[in-house]
Amino acid sequence: MSSPAMTTADASMARFEQQTTRYGSLTMTAGLILSLLGPIYLVFFTDLDINPSMIWVAFAAVAATFGIFWFVEPLTYFPILGSAAMYQAFMIGNISNKLLPAAIVAQSAINAKPGTRRGDLASVMAIGGAATVHLTSLLVFVGIFGSWLVSIIPNEMIEVARIYILPSLMGAVLVQAIVAMKQVRPTIVAIALSLIMYFVVIPLVPSLALFGTALVVLFSIIVSWIVRDRKAVHTPVAD
Repeated sequence: MSSPAMTTADASMARFEQQTTRYGSLTMTAGLILSLLGPIYLVFFTDLDINPSMIWVAFAAVAATFGIFWFVEPLTYFPILGSAAMYQAFMIGNISNKLLPAAIVAQSAINAKPGTRRGDLASVMAIGGAATVHLTSLLVFVGIFGSWLVSIIPNEMIEVARIYILPSLMGAVLVQAIVAMKQVRPTIVAIALSLIMYFVVIPLVPSLALFGTALVVLFSIIVSWIVRDRKAVHTPVAD
């Protein structure tokens, strides 16, 4: 690729990252403010008798349960998604079971390495596509035909779906991620640590159940790095 073309690509990507950072920060701030308007109204404009101590106690309870994810999730998602897609992902939600697999499959389909320009742009487009499909399906199958579908589906089938929908969803996402990533050692490490956590650690120390997922993610990263293939030859991947 010629130098002028490279210069143009560099300038375009720098402008893209600058704009996504600016508008992503504004959008995230607006989302935060809007999400807090309801609780603020309840605290200051209703007679629910909510005092600051109750708020801090509730915050501490939530932080004790989910606080570790505030650090683990951004650190583990960013190398794959990139900065622009991170704003999308945390605004949309369902990152681990929908958006992250979509980004991984998109990168794999075009042979784009995570952390490169192509990988970041693939993540952005994949998340945009996943969100579009999700919203369209919700509009059609929930907003338009939802009540009618529920009325014709037998109750027994609905109960079965409630029991098995989450395992089937997570199983499909897991297989999809394994096939797309094609990383044997990290896959074996993650599965082994998950089984150890579920069948050994949690029965021995039940209090760790709330932190099981975060701990498995953290130790999977560490162990995968330790047992990585040091003899593998890594060829440069173009941005």
